[in-house]
Amino acid sequence: MDYSALFTPFKIGTMEVKNRIVMSPMGTLMANRDGTFSETEIAYYEERARGGTGMIICGQGYLTADLGQGVLGHAWDHYHVVPAARGLTERLHAYGCKAVMQLSCGTGRNANEIHGKLPISASEVPWVWDENVTCHALTVEEIAEIMRLWEYSAGLVRDAGFDAIEVHAHVGYLVDQFLSPIWNKREDEYGGTPEKRARFATDIVDAIHRGAGDDFPVIFRLSLDHRIPGGRTLEDSIPILKVLDAHGVDAFNVDVGCYETIKYVYPPMYMEEACMEYACDAARKATNKPVLNAGYHTPESAVAMITSGHADLAVFGRQLIADPELGNKLMEGRIEDVRPCMRCNEECIGRIIRYRSKLSCAVNPMVGEENAFRIRKADAPKHVVVIGGGPGGMEAARSCSLKGHQVTLFEKNVLGGTLNAPATADFKIQIRRLIEYYKTQLKKLNVDVREHTVLSPDDPILASCDKIIIATGSKPIVPPIPGIDGANVLGVVDAHLHPELVTGQKLVVCGGGMSGCDFALEAMTALGREATVVEMREDVAMDVIYFNSIALKDRMAEAGVTLRTGCNVQRITPEGVVIRNADGNEELLPCDQVITAFGQTPERSTADAVKAKYHTKSIEIGDCVKAAKSGDAIRGGFYAAHSID
Repeated sequence: MDYSALFTPFKIGTMEVKNRIVMSPMGTLMANRDGTFSETEIAYYEERARGGTGMIICGQGYLTADLGQGVLGHAWDHYHVVPAARGLTERLHAYGCKAVMQLSCGTGRNANEIHGKLPISASEVPWVWDENVTCHALTVEEIAEIMRLWEYSAGLVRDAGFDAIEVHAHVGYLVDQFLSPIWNKREDEYGGTPEKRARFATDIVDAIHRGAGDDFPVIFRLSLDHRIPGGRTLEDSIPILKVLDAHGVDAFNVDVGCYETIKYVYPPMYMEEACMEYACDAARKATNKPVLNAGYHTPESAVAMITSGHADLAVFGRQLIADPELGNKLMEGRIEDVRPCMRCNEECIGRIIRYRSKLSCAVNPMVGEENAFRIRKADAPKHVVVIGGGPGGMEAARSCSLKGHQVTLFEKNVLGGTLNAPATADFKIQIRRLIEYYKTQLKKLNVDVREHTVLSPDDPILASCDKIIIATGSKPIVPPIPGIDGANVLGVVDAHLHPELVTGQKLVVCGGGMSGCDFALEAMTALGREATVVEMREDVAMDVIYFNSIALKDRMAEAGVTLRTGCNVQRITPEGVVIRNADGNEELLPCDQVITAFGQTPERSTADAVKAKYHTKSIEIGDCVKAAKSGDAIRGGFYAAHSID
């Protein structure tokens, strides 16, 4: 495919961007405690500039720490933020990359932590996390103070060398709350009519121009379609865009959704590619100013969007986390070398939400440690044997080879291991692309790959090699359920990999984790079967981060998958599955075939034998240590290679 459409320059106000590839503002939790940029975060952004990104929008910039409401971001309320920020912008400019700071006056009713204080909003509306908590409606005097802060912060951003400011006015944060009648119930100069509800936003534009100058570019990121009852629609957003256009906004970064439709805030693999591009049509009706658009873009969807004229610049988020060299690789026509994002949300936003930890990436463990984990040639190259060609084994082989080691990889089946199973679903095409990426890299790096080969612990190569990385993976859990070995029972991995074995029309999937739910959805949408999922817990997909599970359950509902939660499998018969339902009664679920998805357990036979003989030079990684997600295996493979000098 021709990607040249992404590599023409484009102007936003007085700022010329060298290409159409923009990095989305995303929280990193890498800031220093005093609100300044850390060296870790600067290195993270610099890596994306070095990789060919035309413009980077830095996220989590708040006017003050208080308005950030507990978020570890950047506080633009004192000049002490400027020196490190100036170092950041200069390092981006060194690669011809424009630096934009996204500023926010807070999350408002979306505040994650309130610590005894009431969250603020345009009006006395419920806190998003507890409807029994009512937000404090900002007074006119408080609004005036916020505008003073916008002016001051804008001046600091200009002094720090940034090329533009993006106003955070989407996903239902404070600016969005003023713009929307569902949250703005005011009857003063900041509410009551569309024009008055827009005044908070236009006052921000005026304050930025006072602080940074009339010629300093201003971008507005705006949700055009909240996708909730009573929320703003595309038609409702068109007048707002027109008002902001007339008021001097230089470009619009448009998307959709809010916290009540959070799957659009962090689109997972269950969402369609370019799922928010449809908002561009409304923007084009309202303004002739440049339009930017994010939302699950691939290089291909970005080219299509730019060439169609729907938008002028493509905003990549997690894809640029996964591969900071996206721009250079596409410009050089090396699409096969682009490491695809799996859209798993596990180690980026998932790590931030679960652990309050800085951002990383399931497929790129260097993220957040760009300098510490930079791959360097080993002083004394070694011969490394990798046993297992799943995600962990492939990453170990790739990284070891990049360090200059000689690598021989043994895989008893084919490269990809059990990762090949979920990759069969159309909604997990990015996993297929990841497997192909690894195959290509191992071939280019001259890794000696031996598929369909079972390695014996007594093989001479283990005695002669310098290091052994054991990545033998996992095997299905087979609980002692009567009838589980029946002719009508098929494991979920085999069901994914061999759809010809799925002979039944009416299926019962035993196990409602991600694997079972994914297969049920695939069975309904791709195989044309009828599927019921049985889960002993109170809900399905509980092992999936919550905004992914929301999207998955929405897809299953649309496809017609039947869910039976709070039910225990008692036995399997030729007629179907006997469960003990939520009422405590036994019940037969008639079906033609049973798919078991009870999870995985480490495969230890080879690992134990090899480790017993060569424990001083063996490293175990991935599922053979603990059955987990593919990102954990990839990280383990990278760490193993990193440790071999």
